[in-house]
Amino acid sequence: MALSALPPFHLAVPVDDLRAARQFYGELLECPEGRSSNTWIDFNLFGHQFVVHLAQPVGQPQANDVDGDNVPSFHFGCVLDWDDWHVLAGKLVASNVDFVIKPKIRFEGEVGEQATMFFRDPAGNALEFKAFKDPSQLFAK
Repeated sequence: MALSALPPFHLAVPVDDLRAARQFYGELLECPEGRSSNTWIDFNLFGHQFVVHLAQPVGQPQANDVDGDNVPSFHFGCVLDWDDWHVLAGKLVASNVDFVIKPKIRFEGEVGEQATMFFRDPAGNALEFKAFKDPSQLFAK
């Protein structure tokens, strides 16, 4: 299945401050806002329905070693186009985002070569944004 043929996913996560979430997702990540109330906000997260709910955040997840990095065991994000990933990475670096794992190329020259970065939203939810040099290798072994 081609990436463009994938249906959008829906994900809801808890946050403890809607104003901070609106600034982070709406302004920093430039995700258009959809419906909202005084307890939740819908965002268009790169074509996916993403909702933040005012609730107790999950907390810091455990981490696993992946290619020499401590990757949060619970995280979410999007697979972007190679060029779009680099634009976003540059914006986040310029905005002084505190990265869990700084933007880097993983598995360089190997099957599944990818650009990746991990950071947290203001509530502590871990996000990973990645891009594949060759998008057809998304599920390659």
